[in-house]
Amino acid sequence: VQLQASGGGQVQTGGSLRLSCAASGGTFSSNVIAWFRQAPGKEREFVAAISKAGGTPVYSDSVKGRFTISRDNAKDTVNLQMSGLKPGDTAVYYCAARSPRITVISRTRSSYTYWGKGTQVTVSS
Repeated sequence: VQLQASGGGQVQTGGSLRLSCAASGGTFSSNVIAWFRQAPGKEREFVAAISKAGGTPVYSDSVKGRFTISRDNAKDTVNLQMSGLKPGDTAVYYCAARSPRITVISRTRSSYTYWGKGTQVTVSS
């Protein structure tokens, strides 16, 4: 399965963006899906994840209360609604999927098998 992230752009502080992750060449309805981000000169970091059943999502402390992850398995998409954006949120955002046999959410980059190309989010002050 291939993943494709979209929806990035440039916004001002306090603005909102909605990122989407879509699957091609297969389905990811059975996969844990996560969003990671990587700012220039920094390590790729965990942002949010959701189980295949769309149960209780997990967020990093830095985005909790501002970002919401959701999935629509019928459309094979996972969305990341970002509100209250800050310059520190500027990064390339990636969606990733775990192996379909694994149901546990992980915050660790190496736990994810499938990665899409990122989408740039820029927040200006």
